[in-house]
Amino acid sequence: MTGPTPALSLNLDGVSDKDGLLARCAHDLRFPDWFGHNWDALADCLTDLSWWGEAGGYLLHVRGWTAFRDAAPDAAAIASDILADTVSYWASRGIPLTVHCADAS
Repeated sequence: MTGPTPALSLNLDGVSDKDGLLARCAHDLRFPDWFGHNWDALADCLTDLSWWGEAGGYLLHVRGWTAFRDAAPDAAAIASDILADTVSYWASRGIPLTVHCADAS
């Protein structure tokens, strides 16, 4: 039997570029020290969730996605691809990872 789905929040309010996104991910998601602040390292952290703890599923709340996407469309497209690949990666292992994107309130 698995415990409750652990949730983390990523607040992108005020983030307008790739470096800001990666820094906010490192901080808000409490990435491990080995996080390399690049796209490959983001993908690595999201496909090795040992830093998040073991669970039967995961939930990531992303706030401010629309403003980030508007400010940095190329970075947002890459980040979106990484998130989609991550969701697929975990689904193929029978572990749901849900990403919920919302605008700031």
